[in-house]
This record gives sequence, C-alpha cells and structure tokens, in this order.
Amino acid sequence: MMKKYLKPLMTGFFSLGSLVSYSQVEMADNFRGEGKIYIVIGVILIILAGFFVLLFRLDKRTKQLEKEVREK
Repeated sequence: MMKKYLKPLMTGFFSLGSLVSYSQVEMADNFRGEGKIYIVIGVILIILAGFFVLLFRLDKRTKQLEKEVREK
C-alpha cells in the first residue's frame, strides 16, 4: 500500500526541492549584488560556531558525568 503513494510523494518532494533551490540561488544573487552576502555568511558562521561550542561543552559534561558514574 505504501508503494502506491511513494512515487507521487517523491516526485512532489523533488519538484518542490528544485523550486526552492532555484529561488535560493536567485536570492543569493540579489544579496551578492547588494553586498549583503557577507552579512549573511557572517551570521551563518556565528550560528555554526555557537552550535559547535555548545556540542563541545555538552560532550565535556557528558564525559565528566560518565566518569563520576564509573567511580561509584
């Protein structure tokens, strides 16, 4: 029964994906033309840096808690 809906669902998904990617390229061209692309890239890099710092701190805390549990 699932196979019946899988093909139309995947076709719609990929069609929507191609439409979104085209509009994003057009938007990136507009940002590049206005000189705002550097602001967008800077914001993305700041968000990614914060995400990696968060992951690093969580990993450190997890290792510390695992160490405490092993000692008990």
